[in-house]
Amino acid sequence: MRLLFQIFLKLGLGIILVSFISSCRSETHGTTQNKSMPSVPIYEVYSVDTVLYREYVADIEAVQNVELRARVQGFLEEILVDEGHYVKRGQVLFKTNQEEYQAELAKANANLEGAIAEARALEYEVERLKMLVDNNVISESELNVAFSRHKAILAKIEEARSAEKNATVQLSYTEIKAPFSGIIDRIPFRIGSLIERGNLLTTVSDVSAINVYFNVSEREYLEYIKTKEEGYKKVKLILADGSIYPHEGQIETMEGEFRGRTGAIAFRAKFPNPTRLLKHGATGKIVVSNRVKDAIILPQKAAFEIQDRTYVYVVNSDNTVSAKSFIPRSRFSHYYIVESGLAPGDRIVYEGIQNMREGMEIQPNLVDLQEERLPAPLTQDSQNQPLD
Repeated sequence: MRLLFQIFLKLGLGIILVSFISSCRSETHGTTQNKSMPSVPIYEVYSVDTVLYREYVADIEAVQNVELRARVQGFLEEILVDEGHYVKRGQVLFKTNQEEYQAELAKANANLEGAIAEARALEYEVERLKMLVDNNVISESELNVAFSRHKAILAKIEEARSAEKNATVQLSYTEIKAPFSGIIDRIPFRIGSLIERGNLLTTVSDVSAINVYFNVSEREYLEYIKTKEEGYKKVKLILADGSIYPHEGQIETMEGEFRGRTGAIAFRAKFPNPTRLLKHGATGKIVVSNRVKDAIILPQKAAFEIQDRTYVYVVNSDNTVSAKSFIPRSRFSHYYIVESGLAPGDRIVYEGIQNMREGMEIQPNLVDLQEERLPAPLTQDSQNQPLD
């Protein structure tokens, strides 16, 4: 009886051991299968109407910026403005000594008066000789000589008038006036300085409005020509401190040819400047907007680059992954705008692309990015960047 009990005990332990080993093998096999098919977040490509924003380095210039230079030599006698002051058109800014030019004008006036008086005397002489010729007292040749002398004095009068006009102009150059309303720049000379002809006295800038120049690529130029939407013509200006200028500008014109070295062409936008905040020579960034319909949106973290090409892992119908290249059009925030290579509805690996390999089978886990479906609007820290 005891022997029979021992036999049954050994058989029971054997069955339990076999069951335990089988269970362990089954669990190990299941674990291996789970490891070979990881659960991976995937993302479904979609399209949306959006606005692209591009930034360009900009040069800010006054609508008019003119150097004021001395037209005549002289000593600077008066400075009637100060640096940075606003002046009106025609306002006298500087005066140089006038005595020399006043003397020249007086001399020219005297010469003119003398020539006119001489001409009148010759007119009387011509009339007298004419009567004598009519009465056959003198020959006609004497009258012709008088006519010639009269013509000569008339030419002398014209010469004297020209000299008088020139002296008047030279005297007027001793007063330097503002050619238009604007802001005075630095004044390098002081009262008593000897001013030579051509010396720079100051610069006047009309900053009632501002011209902003920026360079765009040939591709972006063609986009502008093809669309010419009103919203695309309007631009914003980011100042040097990062703040956005409160007034919008408008693209007015562009240069006539592309620059050979850079392949870019310069655009000019005009901004109002009612408070004269913007100054000539300042810098900033132009932000140009362009509305895009049915833009294909792609998260940047789902893409990777090999050499000069950009790829994503596409999830096939059998849940295997394969690398696929695409051409990005631009990027902003953490998204790409896709030019070509992907279509709405394509499923791509959203996270963990560093662990993917060609042909790998996965368990797709669709990620709901409903809150991120629409990219954020234009902000200071989130601008579109073109991809050349």
